[in-house]
Amino acid sequence: MCPTTPPKEHTYQIVPVDSIAQDAIRGLYDSVGWSAYTQDIHKLMAAIEGSDFLVAAKQEDNLIGLSRAISDDASVVYIQDILVQPSHQGRGIGKELVKAVLSRYAHVRQKVLLTDDRPEQLQFYASLGFSNTRSLEKTPLNAFVIIEGVELS
Repeated sequence: MCPTTPPKEHTYQIVPVDSIAQDAIRGLYDSVGWSAYTQDIHKLMAAIEGSDFLVAAKQEDNLIGLSRAISDDASVVYIQDILVQPSHQGRGIGKELVKAVLSRYAHVRQKVLLTDDRPEQLQFYASLGFSNTRSLEKTPLNAFVIIEGVELS
């Protein structure tokens, strides 16, 4: 019996990018079930193109992850759309994407993001140094949002 060689782990790169092809964006967003965004691909592409900073996880020429930021580059950065293809999740790619954004905006005082209330999401962001506004005692904060088309109460 011949010994088997384990498959070579595919490598990936985390790289800042200026733009991403529409087909790659659609494929990534659909792969994580964010089809509400891809229903109006032109609006999604406008959001991507209007971002101040885009960082991509690429494996060869394939987009396997993305994060983007909107910022005044002085006092606040809003981190938006942290996505990793399901087949590549659990490998630290999401953390590397967020760290790339945090590194780019290290000089900015407020780093803000919104996420759902799933325990794994809360754990993920806490592991990166984010505090939930619900747990701030010395400097209590509240987050307020209006999300068009979504009833929040």
